[in-house]
Amino acid sequence: MMNKKPYSHILYEPQACCEQIEIPTKDELAALNAMRDIKEQVRKLKKQRSYVLLSRENEDSEEAEFLERKIVQLKADWKRWEERHQTAVRERMILLGHIDP
Repeated sequence: MMNKKPYSHILYEPQACCEQIEIPTKDELAALNAMRDIKEQVRKLKKQRSYVLLSRENEDSEEAEFLERKIVQLKADWKRWEERHQTAVRERMILLGHIDP
């Protein structure tokens, strides 16, 4: 006599209509990767700016101002990507049913 669990012949598979949600989603990953790249660029620019300012000993430097403008632009880019990330997180939470639309 074989010990079979009742209903073991029934396979439980996800319905074709139900899409499995990856966590983090592709949109979240894209935003996080962009933010990671921006962070690395800002670090390099800040280091370069510090070197320029120290090497010129408080002289007005067009190069330092140029680097500062690039840093400001990257920070603005960061905010846009951060908003996209938050939107993607919210969409995922809605799809999972954790929050109302």
